[in-house]
Amino acid sequence: MGITLRAYGKVNLGLDVLRRLENGYHEVKMIMQTVDLYDLLTFEKLDGAGVEIHSSQPDLPVGEDNIIYKACGLMMSEYGLTGGVKVTLEKNIPVAAGMAGGSTDAAAALTAMNSLYDLGLSQKELLELGVKIGADVPYCVMQGTALSEGIGEQLTALAPMPECTMVIAKPPVGVSTKWVYQNLKASELSDHPDIDGMVDALKAGDLRGVTDRMANVLETVTIPAHREIAQIKDIMLENGAMNSLMSGSGPTVFGIYDDADAAEQTAEKLKASGLANQVYVTLPYNGKR
Repeated sequence: MGITLRAYGKVNLGLDVLRRLENGYHEVKMIMQTVDLYDLLTFEKLDGAGVEIHSSQPDLPVGEDNIIYKACGLMMSEYGLTGGVKVTLEKNIPVAAGMAGGSTDAAAALTAMNSLYDLGLSQKELLELGVKIGADVPYCVMQGTALSEGIGEQLTALAPMPECTMVIAKPPVGVSTKWVYQNLKASELSDHPDIDGMVDALKAGDLRGVTDRMANVLETVTIPAHREIAQIKDIMLENGAMNSLMSGSGPTVFGIYDDADAAEQTAEKLKASGLANQVYVTLPYNGKR
């Protein structure tokens, strides 16, 4: 018997980088939001050892470089598991897009292995395992609306995102998170997002208070290299978005709408523009896998 899980993507409603740490990581302060766009993963026990991955996206590596492979392997080594696992991945979240598509698959793998092998691990224990794989993995285990601090592993659940519609658009380029952070001049940043104000707006259920504070310091690196990001933002803002922002290190852009019809119309205009090859209309997600 197998386990099938939805691995949801995320956007950053606000992303601030406070400083570069001596170990090469960056100290961040972000507000993360799960969105109703997901990969579908099925996990099945194998009698023999090892991890076997089958992906709907043929150009994704399925060996030791795959983050799902790493997550399953970590569980096997940490808990002395002798059996293996077969993973079937239906990939829907854009790749190299700033939506934690890999991290959320890894989080699903941790959750699935915990269930498949009856390990009985708590969410806290899964979060601690997740940070060994990647900075976004603990959040992807937790999901929902959350404040993320430290290198991303210090998480605080927040009041859920007020009701709205979201348009997500990814231009046909990939962006390396490592490259973006390497080129970020954190000590020279003068404008910082009002993350604390956004936390208060979420608590008050004030959608306008949230959208007015949307900002991402990584745009200072990614937009000069990929001007289409700014063009997509402009189309969203000109067509009814309350605000628009690049998610994570990019290049995905999202817009927030209080009018679902305007969101649908914007999506059609973005598809026609040729600026984005993956366009979705979706909602914030605060449920469970």
